Amino acid sequence: MEPEEANNLAIKRSLVEDGEERTESEQHKKIKLSETGISSDQSGTGKHTEIIEGGLQALHSRPDENNEKEDEEEIDNAAHVEDEEGDGDSFADMMKYSLIEQDVGITKFVSSHHGFSGILKERYSDFVVHEINKEGKIVVLDDLSVPADNEEPSEDIFSVLSAQDKQRLEDLQHFKNKEDSVAIEIVEDTKEKRTVIHQAVKSLFPGLETKTEEREGKKFIVAYHVAGKTALANPRKHSWPKSRGSYCHFVLYKENKDTMDAINVLSKYLRVKPNIFSYMGTKDKRAITVQEIAVVKITAQRLSHLNKCLMNFKLGNFSYKKYPLKLGELQGNHFTVVLRNITGSNEQVEQAMTSLRDIGFINYYGMQRFGTTAVPTYHVGKAILHNKWSEVIDLILKPRPGERGYLVKCREEWAKTKDPEAALKKLPVKRCVEGQLLRGLAKYGMKNIALAFGMIPRNNRLMYIHSYQSYVWNKIASKRIEEYGLKAVPGDLVLKGVTAVPIEESDVEKHTIHDIVMPLPGFDVVYPKHKIGKAYEEMMATDGLDINNMKHKIRDYSLSGAYRKIIIRPQNVTWQNLVYDDNKIPLVHTDVEKLEGIPLPESSKDGKYKALKMDFSLPPSTYATMAIREVLKMDTSIRNQTLLNTVWLR
Repeated sequence: MEPEEANNLAIKRSLVEDGEERTESEQHKKIKLSETGISSDQSGTGKHTEIIEGGLQALHSRPDENNEKEDEEEIDNAAHVEDEEGDGDSFADMMKYSLIEQDVGITKFVSSHHGFSGILKERYSDFVVHEINKEGKIVVLDDLSVPADNEEPSEDIFSVLSAQDKQRLEDLQHFKNKEDSVAIEIVEDTKEKRTVIHQAVKSLFPGLETKTEEREGKKFIVAYHVAGKTALANPRKHSWPKSRGSYCHFVLYKENKDTMDAINVLSKYLRVKPNIFSYMGTKDKRAITVQEIAVVKITAQRLSHLNKCLMNFKLGNFSYKKYPLKLGELQGNHFTVVLRNITGSNEQVEQAMTSLRDIGFINYYGMQRFGTTAVPTYHVGKAILHNKWSEVIDLILKPRPGERGYLVKCREEWAKTKDPEAALKKLPVKRCVEGQLLRGLAKYGMKNIALAFGMIPRNNRLMYIHSYQSYVWNKIASKRIEEYGLKAVPGDLVLKGVTAVPIEESDVEKHTIHDIVMPLPGFDVVYPKHKIGKAYEEMMATDGLDINNMKHKIRDYSLSGAYRKIIIRPQNVTWQNLVYDDNKIPLVHTDVEKLEGIPLPESSKDGKYKALKMDFSLPPSTYATMAIREVLKMDTSIRNQTLLNTVWLR
């Protein structure tokens, strides 16, 4: 079977977004888990709708659903989008200048079926991700109970302190007032009451110690700092039972929040630093996701208490262990995806899914890897590799056609004055890449740009050069498929342990396309021993780079390279054709619904709409969007979507 060229089919997509952030006060409201969404669209579902017609996708650019390494978090140069940027026309204007698949080398398919249309994520519950842990087990939320612990403080600790006491203690904990202690009067003085107050302060406000004092005939519990500011991030060792593991592991179920946002919410409610949490991988926002989290010396009881006050979260499956979780330890993710209102016949669906199961899909880096604006991230990466720091700054800070909102004023100020402090004043959100870079320039000056660039978090800085590596990989992968098809040939690379070796003529029959790897360019990899190896060299020479000299004078930006399978064959692939009448009814049974005994609505046997429900598992650092692309035969670029959306919405 020969791979097909990606063709330019039609796409339509609703520009209704569900990504507006709630205000801080709204986040503190107790709202039950529901499908109400954050904002409302015309149908009242409040869900992000993506219509894919003629076999091409209309996906909103987002972090990789299956990208598990911390240094592969996708860069969003616009940071958090403000309300003024949210209207469809502005988004459409900006996307006119963004990339299409062909720009980043995504040009081939491996299956021969005809594409068909469908709606992806009409509800975010149509996209469910379960982590696969290091033992190969799919992580599920199926137990909300707290493990028995004789040393666990009582439930009274959550109510014994008044709201005023809690505020004073929080201010003390975070050094927000001039007091060096807080005294809480014991109204009903009993040993039991004093014990509960001591436990409440120590449990709810890590870093504080307590003692009992008598003042003018009255008894007080006095709270004070035990070890300075470092105690905030390092809960007191002596307050944790030695017989209990230092890490509480739990399963986190979340809706419409990415992993870091979720951890920030948890840490705020627990009054601890986010860095005491650990996890194996980050998960997508526009989905329902289930993953394992570990936290240092926070009891299961405290974590369980959050289920009463947090919306769109559920914590359970608690256990105490002696070790944290580490990034990349997971074996992958299991996806349950519903494509609604599909037009493909049962035969087309069967052909598409059978091909996905038996052959797989090209392991391209998805569009979100390369940015969503007129300045691709791989352009910045190439400038870094060239050591052209003025160009790096220009690419990140210069005005971008079609862009709207607060970044426009900042970029205009920079273009006009080249004054980082003046540009910073135009930027209300300082945590974005632009803000961090401008702070660096204000601190170190234009003569120390590389140092100023270092103000951007390391993982984001490396993402730029990794984006360039991904760009090269995609381009060359398409050449490899075009040149040799879906069979192993002499000179292809296969892994033996962690070492890549070329296939000899005599060994070709021992290998299939699923064994073949291709390198991301770097100083510690080998290249295929046929014309594709030469293609790497020629492509990078065109970009002014020497493939044999990938070391950078700044060590962080030296690329060692890596190997990536060219074809991924998903595991545990199943699918089901469904029919339904109401677009609002859920078609996936979530973990929370199962726990609460909520059954799925009975599907109609004669519904007017068809849906495809598919399940599959992918290894880490693989893009689920590329698997869906292969099923529907689609272009995943936002530019293609938006140009057609503008016409469709008129």
